[in-house]
Amino acid sequence: MTTISTARTAVRTTPRLDALVASVREAVDQGLSPDLTAHLVGERLAPHLGAADLLTPEQREPDPACYRQHLLHAEGDGSFSVVALVWLPGQGTCVHDHVSWCTTGVHTGEERERRYRLVPAGPGVEAHLVVTEDVVNPEGAVCGFAPPGDIHKVWNAGEDVATSLHVYGADISRIGSSVRRVYDLPADR
Repeated sequence: MTTISTARTAVRTTPRLDALVASVREAVDQGLSPDLTAHLVGERLAPHLGAADLLTPEQREPDPACYRQHLLHAEGDGSFSVVALVWLPGQGTCVHDHVSWCTTGVHTGEERERRYRLVPAGPGVEAHLVVTEDVVNPEGAVCGFAPPGDIHKVWNAGEDVATSLHVYGADISRIGSSVRRVYDLPADR
């Protein structure tokens, strides 16, 4: 399993981050389905990506050992959290899925993503993963998804630090991670 470094210091904020959180709160409070919520949150996230005044310098700090998670906001009622993930070149996740809907946006750099479909075990068939798509997410790219169908891995294949914002429909301050399951299965194309 991949380990992530988590920054759990007092959260500083910026006016732009405050505006983003208020906009996400408005979207989440509409009570839509997980897929629609993820899409609507993506629309709210996109205008903030790449803005120099979104994150503090501390919230952009990487970890030399593994990608780093900075918790930026956890809504008091547990309905959503905003996290910045900072990746040095070569750092990435294991293959995993999530506990809730998720919207991601690349703030700086570029991330690679490989998406999978699970083929369950059956008569004469061992459980395995099938690669469904390889995606390059440049700065400004946004995507949203909800379980099931959210199995993927993400990594920084570039030469520079990459930073992405993730909005999860869960209280990351309480559960620590959005990962529901890690998959250690063979993968076919």
